[in-house]
Amino acid sequence: MGNSTIKAILFDYGGVLAEEGFRDGLTALAEAQGLDPAEMRREGMNAVYDSGFVLGKGTAAYFWAMMRERTGLEGEDDTLTKRILAGFVLRPWMIERVRRLRAEGYVTAILSDQTHWLDELDARDHFYDAFDRVYNSYRLGKGKRDRSVFTDVAADLGLLPGEILFVDDNQGNVDRASEAGMKGIVFEDREGFITALETLL
Repeated sequence: MGNSTIKAILFDYGGVLAEEGFRDGLTALAEAQGLDPAEMRREGMNAVYDSGFVLGKGTAAYFWAMMRERTGLEGEDDTLTKRILAGFVLRPWMIERVRRLRAEGYVTAILSDQTHWLDELDARDHFYDAFDRVYNSYRLGKGKRDRSVFTDVAADLGLLPGEILFVDDNQGNVDRASEAGMKGIVFEDREGFITALETLL
C-alpha cells in the first residue's frame, strides 16, 4: 500500500469492471426493433427502479412487462435478458488491476446497482473471487441514488468514508459518494483511470 489514507477501493460493475451491458443491450434491442435507442435507455433506467427490480423488490417479469408497455419492445423475457447479459463483457485488464490492488493490501469490493443478474454474470465469468465484498443493490434493498448506501458500506467495512475510494462511470454516483466523504474517480477510459488511481494511491 502507498502513503495515502485509502484502505479500500469500491468498483462499479457495468461500465467499470465490464462493458455497460444494460445500456448497450437496450440500445441493440431498440435498433433491432426500429425503436428509439435514447428513449429505450431512458425508460430502461427508469423502469429498473420503478419496477423495484434493481432493489430486490420486483421481478424481471415485471420489469420487462413495464418496458413493453412503455416502449413497445417485443420479445420473450428470457430472450431479452440474454441480450442484456451478453453485453456485459468483463475487462480482463481491470480484474487484473483489482487482484494486484488486493495483493498490495487494499480491501476490494463491488458496489453496483444490479439485480440477481450479477450472480449469473459471476457464474459465467468468475470474478467475485477478486473481491473481499460484493455490495449489490438487489441484495441491499438500496441503490446508489440513495447517498446513505455509501455510509452503510463504510460502516460494514469498519472504515471511515475518507479511507475509501469509489470508482464509477456515473458522475452522479461519484458525487454522492464524495458527499458522503469518500474519494472518487469517474471512469471514462483505461488511461485516465490508471492515471487517477496512481495519483490517489
